[in-house]
Amino acid sequence: QLQNKILILTICAAGIGGTFQYGYNISIINAPTSYIQMFMNETWLERTGLPLENNVILLLWSFTVSAFPLGGLTGALVAGPMAIMLGRKMSLLLNNAFVIIAAVLSGFSRMAKSFEMIMLSRFFTGVNAGVSMNIQPMYLAESAPKKLRGAVALTSASFTALGLVLGQVVGLRELLGGEESWPFLLASNVVPAMIQLTALPWFPESPRYLLIDCGDKESCVSALQKLRGNGDVSAELEEMLAEQAAVKGQRAKSPWGLFRNPAVRWQLMSVIVLSSAMQLCGNDSMYFYAAYVFQEAGIPQDKIPYVVIGTGSCELITSVTCNMIIDYAGRRPLLLGGYIFMAGWAVVFMVALSQQTQISWMPYLSMACIFAYILSFGIGPAGVTGVLPTEVFDQMSRPAAYMICGSLLWFNLFLVGTAFPFIVKSLAHFCYVPFLVVCICTALYVGLFLPETKGKSLLEISEEFKKRNFKAQTHVGFYKGPEEIKSTML
Repeated sequence: QLQNKILILTICAAGIGGTFQYGYNISIINAPTSYIQMFMNETWLERTGLPLENNVILLLWSFTVSAFPLGGLTGALVAGPMAIMLGRKMSLLLNNAFVIIAAVLSGFSRMAKSFEMIMLSRFFTGVNAGVSMNIQPMYLAESAPKKLRGAVALTSASFTALGLVLGQVVGLRELLGGEESWPFLLASNVVPAMIQLTALPWFPESPRYLLIDCGDKESCVSALQKLRGNGDVSAELEEMLAEQAAVKGQRAKSPWGLFRNPAVRWQLMSVIVLSSAMQLCGNDSMYFYAAYVFQEAGIPQDKIPYVVIGTGSCELITSVTCNMIIDYAGRRPLLLGGYIFMAGWAVVFMVALSQQTQISWMPYLSMACIFAYILSFGIGPAGVTGVLPTEVFDQMSRPAAYMICGSLLWFNLFLVGTAFPFIVKSLAHFCYVPFLVVCICTALYVGLFLPETKGKSLLEISEEFKKRNFKAQTHVGFYKGPEEIKSTML
């Protein structure tokens, strides 16, 4: 069907230069670690005549790595104002400028004999990822029909996982992971940016943004018809007009405005808990352990990068699976199941690590745990978390909600990255206890407090949360007009 073609192509055009870049840029930095550290040392030696001490090299490397989440945090904070002022599509297009700057800096860093250019490049790459992680799910969920909203918004997670796997593949020694080619590896993120700059302008802006933010009904209808083909769009337009009536006279909210607004208390609490848990659940730390566990299982050192690609592929397979089932299974069961399974695997993993040297088959159990943990994360938390802010907030609150989520995501990524080596040092085999606690608490929160949003219009979801936020008050206080409008008030 033509309408599905346009929607699928819009998803691909947004994804390739969007969340794909987040996954890709996280994984391409791993392969050339030792070469970049050598480059830092050689550059310093040329400049001063003195080599760098090992701990100084390590410190410079940690600055290079942490420039990425710092850029991500900056990107998350500018994404909200960008989405409001420029629109969803234009923000994604302009966002490619950051990657192009980053690619030029890293690509010419060796020629310029400057490792500072690599640090700056990682910062700009982070800004790009921070913006796309917030705006892409917003753009896609606002462009999707109600019955496909979950699956379409969830493609953001699939593109992240695809970027992760492709980054691992391109980083192999046989491709761009060699000593001579690492500047090209770091600059290769310019390719997806160019693809998006060529493709995305051909597709429509978010219909919701055009109608509710810009008040342009004609452009909204035109965008809807492009995305839905020749199908009848009147029912969908009615729904949007009702939502427009509900937020009439309101201005786009700021993050601080959301914290002060009692009408969004439970929505805010839910996205804060889930966005924090996504990074604090220890999934990224599994990649930290992967090489060590595979080595213990007897896999030769030079074959480990190929097995690590398997871990990335796991996340890709599950996020695609989750895409197919989210609009049938619902959001709550996927989140709940994901965190419960992760808690179970965390216990088994800690037991396996503690018995690694005593029992011969334990390294294989540890290996199975790594794959199972990543699969459990991919099937629920990885994708559903990014969909929720679109579904539980109205048009005026959505950009600010994504700013809060994005900031938490990047801050916690930085926190876990910094703290995990110390957690391993102090807790040894029981390093997953903090992550286990996070998984159990999040599962309890989802089970007790999070309503299901599957198949409901954005106004029905708002109404459900309104009942929770104002349990003590009657609905009379909210009456602002005829019956059908009354149910849309926030």
